Amino acid sequence: MTPTLSLKVYLLSNNVQEKILHGTTTVGIKAKDGVVLCADMRASAGYFIANNNTMKIQKIDEHAGLTLAGGVADAQNIVDILRYHSNLHRVEKHGPISIHSLSRLCSLIFHQNRGYPFMADILIGGFDANGPALFNVDMFGSVEEKIYVTTGSGSPVAYGLLEEEYRADMSVEEAKKVALRAVKAAIVRNIGTGDGINIAVMDKDGFRLLTDEQKKAVIEL
Repeated sequence: MTPTLSLKVYLLSNNVQEKILHGTTTVGIKAKDGVVLCADMRASAGYFIANNNTMKIQKIDEHAGLTLAGGVADAQNIVDILRYHSNLHRVEKHGPISIHSLSRLCSLIFHQNRGYPFMADILIGGFDANGPALFNVDMFGSVEEKIYVTTGSGSPVAYGLLEEEYRADMSVEEAKKVALRAVKAAIVRNIGTGDGINIAVMDKDGFRLLTDEQKKAVIEL
């Protein structure tokens, strides 16, 4: 008996989702004056740690960045496409692309490849003319605007801390501390998460990746 199309999509979705959720913890927080993106540095292949210095936060433009969870090659391909179109928009329109438009573009990339989906889960954050914005785009192109979000196998642990400590009037400085603590908690409790933390801020001054000294000034790592 041949499975129906809907059953095939369901089975594919479950299979791909299991792969995406294995390893990694990424966190995004929208504050009143900016967006914070945070992620661990471990890349795993099953029970094997493939890389312990993986940069899962990528700069897309001067005002925007994203976090990567899932297949490395697929995620890097998406980063390259978004960077290209963001730069093209800046040249043609003489200004930065909005974070909402960037997330819709990312959604379109996923949706057009839903038959052979990219194994990736993306958080897009940034600061544009409308202020801070944070979006989650999944492998089939669904887009959700978020005030805070976490992805990866460590997300249940991270969500516990985020739901307890997030406030609507939170500043970027406060959000940095919460995001770092959320990923640190996931490192303690999740085997797929570890080997350090990277964190980036996007506000009126643009995209900034924090140095080790700046991270240690926020919390003890």
